[in-house]
Amino acid sequence: MSLKNLPEDISSITLPEAEGIVAYFSMEIALASGIPTYSGGLGVLAGDTLRSAADLGLPLSAFTLLHRKGYFRQHLDASGVQTEEDQPWEVEKFLDLEDPLVEITLEGRAVQIRAWRYDLEGVSGHVVPVYLLDTDVEGNDPRDRTITDHLYGGDSDYRLRQEAVLGLGGVRILQALESSVHVYHINEGHAALLTVGLMAGQLGGDLDRVPEERDRQAVRRRCVFTTHTPVPAGHDRFSSEQMERILGRRTAILAERMGGCRSGMLNMTELALGSSRFVNGVAMQHGKISQEMFRDYHVDSITNGVHAATWMAPPMQAVADRNFSRWRIDNMQLRSLIGVPCEEITRAHNDSKERLIQEVAARSGVGLRKEVFTIGFARRAATYKRADLLFSDPARLARCAADAGGLQILYAGKAHPRDLPAKDMIHRIYEIAAEIRSDSLKIVYLENYDWELGATLTSGVDLWLNTPERPHEASGTSGMKAALNGVPSLSVLDGWWVEGCIEGFTGWEIPDKDTREEEAAGLYEQLESKILPLYYGRPQEWQKVMRWAAALNGSFFNTHRMLQQYISDAYSPEKSINVSAAALESVLVR
Repeated sequence: MSLKNLPEDISSITLPEAEGIVAYFSMEIALASGIPTYSGGLGVLAGDTLRSAADLGLPLSAFTLLHRKGYFRQHLDASGVQTEEDQPWEVEKFLDLEDPLVEITLEGRAVQIRAWRYDLEGVSGHVVPVYLLDTDVEGNDPRDRTITDHLYGGDSDYRLRQEAVLGLGGVRILQALESSVHVYHINEGHAALLTVGLMAGQLGGDLDRVPEERDRQAVRRRCVFTTHTPVPAGHDRFSSEQMERILGRRTAILAERMGGCRSGMLNMTELALGSSRFVNGVAMQHGKISQEMFRDYHVDSITNGVHAATWMAPPMQAVADRNFSRWRIDNMQLRSLIGVPCEEITRAHNDSKERLIQEVAARSGVGLRKEVFTIGFARRAATYKRADLLFSDPARLARCAADAGGLQILYAGKAHPRDLPAKDMIHRIYEIAAEIRSDSLKIVYLENYDWELGATLTSGVDLWLNTPERPHEASGTSGMKAALNGVPSLSVLDGWWVEGCIEGFTGWEIPDKDTREEEAAGLYEQLESKILPLYYGRPQEWQKVMRWAAALNGSFFNTHRMLQQYISDAYSPEKSINVSAAALESVLVR
């Protein structure tokens, strides 16, 4: 039997010449509010990266899975018990079907993969195509037609099949599209199997040949890897039995020869680390933590950002438009918000707060007051994010609200369907909120956190709260969206806030303490002694804080700056990648 006829056939993948586009691979990408192909920060970050690539004219194409039934729609009953339902969407309404139909082999079965295309157009008209891979193809085994249905659904077998479609199938789609790639960007370990596909091409299909150092270097110089997870348990691992059964014996052996296996497990992070010439964490602090976790590799850091023109609310965009001519291309112009009268920023924020109040009323029936200080906490519900830290001393929180003149607290966030502790945390917040709710303290948990609700919250609240257990926050981006809208943060010094916190100017830190109780006490102290007195007692000084947050943090923590760092540090010719000089110059000079 020839190699190309083997059941686990990856032998026909060829390695294109090192020139052309950046190929960006991510398990989830937030493309538009009507396309539920994302679950949280990773997907939003990917989408914002691509929107900046379109704005800056970077030759880039992206690859993800279709997720035909979405992540899930969250329902919360009156006591905060979460249930879920599928989130199907009209694929043909948003996407165009491409011609290529490629094939990989999973569990000895031929699985056909097609690609749907979504075009992201930048402010200058440059288009970044996004290819969403789909196995719901006539002729596929019924088991395989559902591989690309659910984001993060199913068991670990389902996850490995998905990651094979993304990595191995994505490389084949690229080949079928005849795209010339100069660098493959692996956004988190889910897509690490693309390196196995590239190695198969480098070996000329001879999967029995042991890769030599020159083969490893040939693949390595084409790949960069961004890791987002500071917790060992967050890195995808699969048993050797799963690896051989699903991918096929020879593919499994090749992955092992490439250094992707540790302690008898296929480790997607290790596979990506060993096959990439540039590796980075997503914040300064996260880079240091990742370096400690992976001592055999050099780990750099590029701090995340958000797409300014997407997450600035319309009233704040109007402020920027009146004062700066090119802020959508050059986000650093937002630095000059420091010279804009505070009243302009305040009026914009008041408009956004009014919109938020209307949205809360429509979703929950709860009426909020515009003059009352409003705190926002919205992110993926996970226990390490400690959404309930604010309720560590409910009686003290109630007194704080009464003494200050009122407090409104808005929560949102989905717990993964199988994360029972996170579901319990949501239920517990409901219970505590019911116990301490009063005329001076209103607490609302909004269900089905999504793109639009996130934008409304980050622009309309007065303070953004973030309480992760250190050092589990890789970066975090919701506070960056708030900053763009003049909303300061109160946060644990973890992730991006290590770099973004200028105490009393861009926001406030929650002091790091030895116990949860001590950290909660520090949170209350910041509210009672600094934040609420400033808001209610010295409104003009509060307005200056809003302006500092937008000018300093908004101008830096954006994906335009982030992507330019990727270009100079990860994609550039100095890193042995043949980027078109004209293309590179066109991005860097803007």
